[in-house]
Amino acid sequence: MASASSLHSEEQFQCSICLEVFTDPITTPCGHNYCNACITKHWDSSGVCKCPLCTQTFSRRPECSINKVLAEMVDQFRKSKELKKTSNTNQEPAKPDEVSCDVCTETKMKALKTCLMCQISYCETHLEPHLRLTALKRHKLIDPVKNLEDVMCKKHDRPLELFCKTDLMCVCQFCTQSDHKSHHTVSLKEGYDGHKVELGKTEAEVEKMIKERRLKILEVKHTVQLSKKDADEEIADSVQVFTALARCIERSQAEVIDVIKEKQKTTEIQAEGFIKELQQEITQLEKRSAEVKQLSITEDHLHLLQNLTCINTPPPTKDWTKVNVHQSSSSVGTVRTAVAQLEKTLSEEMKKLCGAELRRIQKYAVDVTLDPDTAHPNLILSEDGKQVHAGNMQKKLPDNTERFSQCVCVLGKQIFSAGRFYYEVQVGGKTNWDVGVARESINRKGPITVSPNNGYWTIGLRNVNAYWANADPAVVLPVKQKLQKVGVFVDYEEGLVSFYDVEARVHLYSFTGCSSTERLYPYFSPQLNGGGKNSAPLILSPVNHSD
Repeated sequence: MASASSLHSEEQFQCSICLEVFTDPITTPCGHNYCNACITKHWDSSGVCKCPLCTQTFSRRPECSINKVLAEMVDQFRKSKELKKTSNTNQEPAKPDEVSCDVCTETKMKALKTCLMCQISYCETHLEPHLRLTALKRHKLIDPVKNLEDVMCKKHDRPLELFCKTDLMCVCQFCTQSDHKSHHTVSLKEGYDGHKVELGKTEAEVEKMIKERRLKILEVKHTVQLSKKDADEEIADSVQVFTALARCIERSQAEVIDVIKEKQKTTEIQAEGFIKELQQEITQLEKRSAEVKQLSITEDHLHLLQNLTCINTPPPTKDWTKVNVHQSSSSVGTVRTAVAQLEKTLSEEMKKLCGAELRRIQKYAVDVTLDPDTAHPNLILSEDGKQVHAGNMQKKLPDNTERFSQCVCVLGKQIFSAGRFYYEVQVGGKTNWDVGVARESINRKGPITVSPNNGYWTIGLRNVNAYWANADPAVVLPVKQKLQKVGVFVDYEEGLVSFYDVEARVHLYSFTGCSSTERLYPYFSPQLNGGGKNSAPLILSPVNHSD
């Protein structure tokens, strides 16, 4: 006798609801077979008793019993199927975050589709019969979802098939005929594709922002490294200076103490000599006094007269009224000399320190050129924009908003709003000039007073030899020799503007607390020609880092 598996195909033993081999099969009055649990669940969830295959409706729920003959056939078929079962499959078990097949009884495989009518998710194996059976082809299949309620319209109990671009929400077909009647709706795929493009743009923008911030982190780290390097160099230079000063102080102190002690010793020796001489004279005088007393009581007139001349002649003594002991108070001059030497040493060390400082800030040198659009009509600029001097006549130039109208000055083309920068200007041969930096919003029309309150941080020369820092109030600069080249250094974030005598390698003056949110320009004023006495130009010179 042939086996059940050879007489029947698998389709004949499959429940059209779960698409698995029957479990406890029953037969409906219309003649179709289902698993007892499947048809019961189907009728319970739908609320209407009708056949899923032929859609015949029953006025009341049929009382169906287990079809024993079919159950035995199914049992034989299942045993035969288990024997032929193989592990050669491309399916993968569902991961915790994936939708699993509701039909799999042992290992739950990954679901490929969910049937809205059956409300069941199917893996590849169990989906194939669902696609093949003619009666099930009208069932709506969607991408697998864990919770079917999430894709159902709660108002109409229909699948969410459309996306309302007006209210940015998913809707069903019935929603477009009521609440969203006049709204712009598209299919879920079209809405998905559109938003995916927008998300792609957003993702690109976010990635760009992330990249910019990562680059900023690298920039900050690089700045910290440079800052640490500068700090280490400054510490090394300061340690060298203070070590030299400490040694000089210790040496000078020891020398002063030795000199004072030596002078005190000399004073003591001199005093001892004087005391010895005085003691000797006292002894001689005491002896003469005894002789006088002896003669004064004698009655031998002849003896008195014979010795009178000798007694009246005083013993040889020194005139002590003109003798003074030299006190060691003269050591005050020694201390003064030592302090003067310390000041000289300090000056030399400060010069070394300033030289090292100048070498560090010269690393921030920038190429500055003069802006002819800002130059006063009296000024003459070189073609390369590196020199400026005052002429004897005003040129006819456009009176634009950037140009200075009364003060003979000019700005650099370069604008600075962050970081550090440094440039050098040759000022030799002039009797008057000003150099420094200025805020962008400075007044360029009418008379100008260069001061920090008005947006200028500058130093200058007046009347050949008077050097000033144009502060509030102005500060006289103790310049020992005529300036030939001035270095200008700005640390924007620190609010610091410093000036240096480049050739003498000496710090001249620093403006601090120059806080400003505005951009800064290099500022130059060669001042008036002065009948040719001040005709020499201000020259922007390249920075020689080897100085």
